[in-house]
Amino acid sequence: MPRRTALIVEVPEAEPAVGAIRWERDWSAARGVPAHVTILFPFVDGDALDESAVEALLALFRPFDFVLDRVERFEDGHVWLHPEPSAPFLDLTAAVAQRWPEYPPYEGAFDEPIPHLTVSDTPIDLNVALPIAARAEHVTLIEEAPDGRWAARRRFALSAE
Repeated sequence: MPRRTALIVEVPEAEPAVGAIRWERDWSAARGVPAHVTILFPFVDGDALDESAVEALLALFRPFDFVLDRVERFEDGHVWLHPEPSAPFLDLTAAVAQRWPEYPPYEGAFDEPIPHLTVSDTPIDLNVALPIAARAEHVTLIEEAPDGRWAARRRFALSAE
């Protein structure tokens, strides 16, 4: 049975502000996915994944600071927080998608992926104290278990000097 995976940048700094809302309003939170900005989903099947290739690629990137600076909404109603700068997330996504072209971001559903931290799958009025300062020091590989819950499988350091 295929095991779905994703690459994410965890944002624990956002949990105090949006964790409870995410638990109620974001399907992924209730299944074990922490507050995050997605780098690539879906990713390589868990049984076929060469973790050393992922590690080597992500080690080419430096850690970076960012802030969640504003609330945004997608046309479908999803409410999310915008990371600034967004370029480092786009760079990571582009590098992983180029290395594994058979796994385009969001299965190619969007022309350009938009880095974001989902707070709610449905429209809500969101009042949170912003900005939220954060730092990306690693990318986490998460994997879905047969029961539908997700868990961290491995963290890859961003370490270029």
